[in-house]
Amino acid sequence: MKIDLTGTTAGEINKALVQGRRAIGTPAVGMVLTLVIVTDEENAYDALKAANDASREHPSRTLVVIKRVSRSPRGRTSSRLDAEVRVGADAGTGETVVLRLYGEVSDHADSVVLPLLLPDAPVVVWWPVNAPLDPAKDPLGALAQRRVTDSYAAEQPVRELSARAAAYTPGDTDLSWTRITPWRSMLAAALDQVVCEVKAVEVEGEEFNPSCELLAMWLADRLDVPVKRSLSAGPGLTAVRIDTSCGPIVLDRADGSLATLAIDGQPARAVALKRRDTAELIAEELRRLDPDDTYASALRYGVERLNSGTEAAAAEPVAEAGAEAEAAAAPAKKAAAKKAPAKKAVAK
Repeated sequence: MKIDLTGTTAGEINKALVQGRRAIGTPAVGMVLTLVIVTDEENAYDALKAANDASREHPSRTLVVIKRVSRSPRGRTSSRLDAEVRVGADAGTGETVVLRLYGEVSDHADSVVLPLLLPDAPVVVWWPVNAPLDPAKDPLGALAQRRVTDSYAAEQPVRELSARAAAYTPGDTDLSWTRITPWRSMLAAALDQVVCEVKAVEVEGEEFNPSCELLAMWLADRLDVPVKRSLSAGPGLTAVRIDTSCGPIVLDRADGSLATLAIDGQPARAVALKRRDTAELIAEELRRLDPDDTYASALRYGVERLNSGTEAAAAEPVAEAGAEAEAAAAPAKKAAAKKAPAKKAVAK
């Protein structure tokens, strides 16, 4: 069931929600949280579809906030709120309100959203694209216990991780971190099977992929060993190679679906490691609303620190080659110095 409201208010939207529930025969509110999606028209459909699929596991009231930019100066000074209320089959297992904000009301989206939040229920804010630099200080982010961003959608994903680390507040998380949960679980299980010392790690994946960087930072932070970041054609993460005192451990996924886990001294085994869609990622994030300390520790390790270690290691052979060349050239320089006085004497 859909109810369209033009030039409306938060009070009228709440009345429409009650009318919609009564019309479909479910007057009780059975939602467990409020999910606020801040997006634009281009990405609203995909984000709402993912939220509806995730609502099968987490029944919620979904508020989609779309800020419409007026083209004319007169339109920017006028304020209007349009809403589309969806209940029943059109809203998954919860309720959905699509809010379109025009004019000055766009600058006060928190005042529109606040009366529509479920009472005594947690709030999660998700930015599929164009997330603020500091989600916790954003007016909408300040209403939430959990703030979800996606650095993969940023123009410069790797640089975005540095901004996330600088502005991190407990409750922040990123879907690029959620994407590597199966990898982290598989690698932790593999290391539990051996009693060895880890010497070095190599993480292979696409260039400018924040999930690859986060996995490398997590391994470097937890294992306290050098981690090399190498590039591949993808898709996404393709391999992790761990060098241990008992032999190599390799988790290789070349096709984005099925991976091979090889531990020295054991037969190689195939493991399911498919790339998950956005609905699965959001559903995972909604399972826990407490701060993710492991994400915070890995994020604060720093992309610059990770890359600086690789650059320093790459620079060492160059420095050594330069020293060798200088040593080889030393005899020639000495010979030239000895010949110089003789030339001057001849000239005189």
